[in-house]
Amino acid sequence: MTYTKKIRKGSSSAEDALSLHYLVKGKIEIVSRVPLKSKRDMTLAYTPGVARPCLEIQQNPELSYFLTRRQNLVAVVTDGSAVLGLGDVGGLAGMPVMEGKCCLFKEFAGVDAFPICIKSNDVDEIVRTVELISDGFGGINLEDISAPRCFEIERRLIESLDIPVFHDDQHGTAVVVAAALMNALKLADKKIGNVTAVVNGAGAAGTAITRLLRSMGIGDIILLNSGGILSKDKSYSNAVYAELAEKTNRNNVVGGLAEAMKGADVFIGVSKPNLVTRNMVRSMADKAIVFAMSNPDPEILPADALEAGAFIVGTGRSDFPNQINNVLVFPGIFKGALSVRARKITEEMKIAAAAAIAEKVSDSELCPECIIPSALDKSVAEAVAGAVSGASFSNAAPTGAKGGFI
Repeated sequence: MTYTKKIRKGSSSAEDALSLHYLVKGKIEIVSRVPLKSKRDMTLAYTPGVARPCLEIQQNPELSYFLTRRQNLVAVVTDGSAVLGLGDVGGLAGMPVMEGKCCLFKEFAGVDAFPICIKSNDVDEIVRTVELISDGFGGINLEDISAPRCFEIERRLIESLDIPVFHDDQHGTAVVVAAALMNALKLADKKIGNVTAVVNGAGAAGTAITRLLRSMGIGDIILLNSGGILSKDKSYSNAVYAELAEKTNRNNVVGGLAEAMKGADVFIGVSKPNLVTRNMVRSMADKAIVFAMSNPDPEILPADALEAGAFIVGTGRSDFPNQINNVLVFPGIFKGALSVRARKITEEMKIAAAAAIAEKVSDSELCPECIIPSALDKSVAEAVAGAVSGASFSNAAPTGAKGGFI
């Protein structure tokens, strides 16, 4: 690649990125896996020879996993309604992010992925669109779809499709947070069943983090939305809020973020910048763990949190220690699920993935500034894939044919 030669010295990362995109005109491409240099090549790859695999698949649809690239192909689906920190920019404007996601799939796990940008925010239209194209893919990665619609879209697709559906903004974030927390608690010498975590932000990521940590047996979670702490004493028109209010905040704490953080062991922010003060951190329990993951600006800067007494601080940014980034999750999750043709991604698979990520930090490396592997560590995807495939046999599809995956 020579594009860096055309990026001006001293320019911002945003300008650099724009220059790159103008130069390469798309970050992904289709590459043929077979030679097409002779009439014989054409006969085998296309007409008339291709009729035979078509008829085989017609007789046994399961053979699509052996006779096409379906067994290694993921659709990255968006409506562009919650793109990064940009909000609702639409499917077309979200395509650079989806292309980037596809690059990460290929680079870190060898999984082929293709962006599907849907020109609609209607739940029924999105669900039906994905259902209609699903035969061409081995898995569906939902991306940058706003809450609460994302919950219903994912639920309905999981119910209607026999291939894994994974909303990365929810579950990828939850898995990497769980991995970071495993190692942070190890350093703090605390047991997950004895700690209280505050999750600020009850959107896609916050709700998934809450559910996964509860599956892992966390002591208690206090979850906040824009109106404050979710509580059993309040009524919610949002069904997700109502459900989680019944399952969290065991001591029925009331108020806002300051009240929630008093005595808490863990803060997990998936909300907005600069919401956490030093005094809030000071009010937390001994050896407090702070994951301030709002991007690009965290809920509190690491230096401020550490000065206020935090033991471990993580963010979503690469320029601070402990970058909690879901690129550590989704490539390996899908590679593992595709390798055994799992029909869905279960809580057991997510927990196995989190443990595999945590274990990639050796005991000699583990310290308050290193609780999570580098986002650029390509060995993580392989470890996650192995853990996920091992945990997935209970919902894997029968192979239905001789041979193995390419």
